[in-house]
Amino acid sequence: MRSSYGVRARIWMVVLASATLVVTSCAGNSDGETTDASDVTIGVVGNQGDGGDPKSGGVVSFATYNGISSLDPADRQDGGASGGSEMAAIYDLLMRFDTEAGQYVPQLAQSLSANTDNTVWTLKLRDGATFSDGTPVDSAAVLWSIDHYLQKKGTHSQVWKTTVRETNAPDSSTIVFTLVQPWDEFPIMFTTGPGMIVAPSSMATGTFVPIGAGPFTVEKFASQDELVLDARPTYWDGAPYLEKLRFPAIVNEQAKLEGLHTDGLQVAYLRSPDYMHEALEAGDPGFVTSASMAGALAINQREDRAAKDVRVRQAIVAAVDPNSFNERVQGGFGAPGTDMFAPWSKWHGSVPGNGYDPEAAKKYLAEAKADGYDGKLTYVGMNDPGTQRSALAFQSMLQAVGFTVDISYATSINDLISRQFAKHDFDISYTGFNVLEQSPYTRMYGNLFSESPSNILGYKNAQMDELLGKLQAAAGVEQRTAVLDDIQKLVNDTAPMAVVNSSKVFIAWGQNVHGVTPSVDGIMLFGNTWLN
Repeated sequence: MRSSYGVRARIWMVVLASATLVVTSCAGNSDGETTDASDVTIGVVGNQGDGGDPKSGGVVSFATYNGISSLDPADRQDGGASGGSEMAAIYDLLMRFDTEAGQYVPQLAQSLSANTDNTVWTLKLRDGATFSDGTPVDSAAVLWSIDHYLQKKGTHSQVWKTTVRETNAPDSSTIVFTLVQPWDEFPIMFTTGPGMIVAPSSMATGTFVPIGAGPFTVEKFASQDELVLDARPTYWDGAPYLEKLRFPAIVNEQAKLEGLHTDGLQVAYLRSPDYMHEALEAGDPGFVTSASMAGALAINQREDRAAKDVRVRQAIVAAVDPNSFNERVQGGFGAPGTDMFAPWSKWHGSVPGNGYDPEAAKKYLAEAKADGYDGKLTYVGMNDPGTQRSALAFQSMLQAVGFTVDISYATSINDLISRQFAKHDFDISYTGFNVLEQSPYTRMYGNLFSESPSNILGYKNAQMDELLGKLQAAAGVEQRTAVLDDIQKLVNDTAPMAVVNSSKVFIAWGQNVHGVTPSVDGIMLFGNTWLN
């Protein structure tokens, strides 16, 4: 009934044994140790012990990056910072990324294999796996779920549509995917939205009902407030140890950290470098994951915007000082830099980013003003203390070279997303491309491909589209890095955005939390989690 637990437990203990520690004095850890994550880009860190034998019962409360607004993973809620852990708890993942082994492994699926040139992939499903309503997780149900995701234009739907040429189901437990061109990173698609399997019965009434194949079912959902999940006894991997899994919508990271240290929370998603530093100093164990281009000043270059002029974009990029941003906004604990891929990344190449150059910024801006540009920009951001600091930092840097920057604060995260992705109502806005080490193509495509619905920049460049196609087909680190160097050159020339920093995310948990299983993009799985 719990066939995979032994493998998962061994992986977990190996990762814990390899975690790096520095011994000092700090309040969060009973042993007075701080957690050193300085040399870890992806992996479990901290001293926690083995947790003893798994125990049943208890509730884990996880304050993720932001509260969710829907229970459908197709509603742009399939990333680690945008509801991915919540969705995986309800719907499971066909595949997950084993962070210790550095490879994709089956989760809800039984296996995924490719032909010799990575153009045909065969997915096998587990015998006996069911949805929470008792219906089977078979090939017809999986294909329905993927089609539902595509019809609703989920986050990665455009990547899927341009990648998968043909899909066939030769029997009830087998699906064959034929791709347009070779792609050895195709398994990543099943660790996110297309791999979160929604039951066909979820739309039986015409109104979406959350029926999934995951280890938990929905007890209570209040949008942007709280999601409470019950353990599901009929989960394919056995009933979860936890009684409930709770996701309170807490955005403020200081509140998350305080909750973690007062037992109000058991798990907290921390993205701000200063609060991550506090958690590590307190000796909190947890999971670190890193992303390139995690901080970027998005430049709206659509036809009705001033930044359609490349000189305006070049002036913005040259005016942004990542080191100043790090000191003013991130307490000096960030990872500033203008390279698309930071030195820690395996995709770091030989072509540097443009870099901070205020004199060049003044020159480009003067040229644009000479042709009639008034120098005005509107910055859109969230109205909370942390993001206000970001807005003021960018305003100061840009006004120092001659821009006039008005700040417009969104009323909520949903309002901000609407203004960025739907209304395109901004000139500049601080955002994250969060390009993953496991697959740079997916997020690069989403943010830079001309017709991508996730391209908030309005950036349309035929040469970039061609390079992205080459990036997908490239095999291995050397080929991919060569293509990424060409992309960096093009970004330097066309200035679609100002890269500000890479980042680490720290998902911290309490000393009594054991068996959390990380996947790609900071999505955490709780089917084998227990408390002691």
